[in-house]
Amino acid sequence: MNPTAELITNNEAPENQEPEEQCDQPEALQIPASTENPRGVIQFLTIVGQVEGHILLPPTNKATKYEHVIPQLVACAESPEIDGLLILLNTMGGDVEAGLALSELIAHLGKPTVSLVLGGGHSIGVPLAVSAQHSFIAPSATMTIHPVRINGTVVGAPQTYEYFNKTQDRVQGFIVEHSNISREDLNALMMDTHTMAQDVGTILIGEEAVEAGIIDTVGGLYDAMEKLYEMIGKEQ
Repeated sequence: MNPTAELITNNEAPENQEPEEQCDQPEALQIPASTENPRGVIQFLTIVGQVEGHILLPPTNKATKYEHVIPQLVACAESPEIDGLLILLNTMGGDVEAGLALSELIAHLGKPTVSLVLGGGHSIGVPLAVSAQHSFIAPSATMTIHPVRINGTVVGAPQTYEYFNKTQDRVQGFIVEHSNISREDLNALMMDTHTMAQDVGTILIGEEAVEAGIIDTVGGLYDAMEKLYEMIGKEQ
C-alpha cells in the first residue's frame, strides 16, 4: 500500500472522481443457488484415512470421526430432498465399534445406497463397503481382510479371548449378511498365512474382491452414479 495515499471511509469517492456505473451480471454467469436433478438428488459421503472411534488420534493422522458421520447419515435419512447416498471409501480401517456403527446406519438408511472403494477399503472398511445395497471397487483398489486386532495391554485371560471371538463373529456376520461370500470362505481369507509377511490375512485387488463375493462390481465413479440413479428411479 502507498503510505501517501489518503484513506477513503464510508464508501465515499473523491470529489473529482465520477461514480462508477453499476453493471448487471452477464446472463451467462448467473448461476442458480440450487439445481434440481431430474434423475434424483445424491448425497456424497467420504470415508478416508482411519476411522476414529472413542480414542482421539494424533493430529498427524488422516481420520474420519464417526461422531461427525453419524449426524450426516441421520440427516440424509430424514431429508425428503435427498434420494440416494453414494459412499466413497479410501480407508485403512480403524475402530471396530465405530466402523460397525456406521455400517449399520448405512445398511438401514431406508434409501438407495451405493459404495465405491477407491484406493483401499481395508479392515473395518470391508463392512463399510458391503453395507451399501450395491458395492463397487475400482480396478486398482485393494481390500485387506484380517482378524480383529488391538493395540495396547491385553489381559491374558480366557475372558479376553472370548471377547475377541465375539467381536470377530460380529464383523464376520455383518460381512456375510451383506455380501455374497460364505462365512467359511471369509474365515479362510482372514486366517491365510501365505499373503502377508508379518501378519495373517488376504489382500484382494479389484476383480479379486468381486470373485471372492465381497464386492458386487468392478467400476468407477460413473458406474456407481449410474447404478444409484437406476435404483432411485425404481424407488420413485
